[in-house]
Amino acid sequence: MNAQMIQQVLMATVGALGFGLLFHMSGGRLLAITLGGAANWIFYLLGMQVYHDRVIAFFAAALATAVLAEILARLMKIPVITLLVPMLVPLIPGGDLYYTTLALVQGDMEAFAQYGGMFIREAGAISFGIILVACAVQTAFRLWVLFREQRT
Repeated sequence: MNAQMIQQVLMATVGALGFGLLFHMSGGRLLAITLGGAANWIFYLLGMQVYHDRVIAFFAAALATAVLAEILARLMKIPVITLLVPMLVPLIPGGDLYYTTLALVQGDMEAFAQYGGMFIREAGAISFGIILVACAVQTAFRLWVLFREQRT
């Protein structure tokens, strides 16, 4: 990990911490959100090194962060969304949204399509990662309940 990557992880940590404070989190929840934001960006950087594709890296980071949030939420006995949203803040593709809007305002339809397409793919990858984990957890829970019912 080079100095630029360390700086990015630190900024992601600060961003997650800021949103945790904005959502009035404290104590263990705030610590979990802060460390989860750092982990989120580390997952993204690892995804970029392995796949060399931002969309796949966004998906991998969202998937891993959603798993982490599910585990921590169960351990802390709090709703998953409480942890997941602030943890994912560093992953929000704000730059692409900005350039999409700028291109639209300037009338550059080619750049608008390029940036808009990238923004939609990145946001979709994040959404799909979250949904995939949520569905897997619900399915696992239902299977566990069925298994317990069959044993009794």
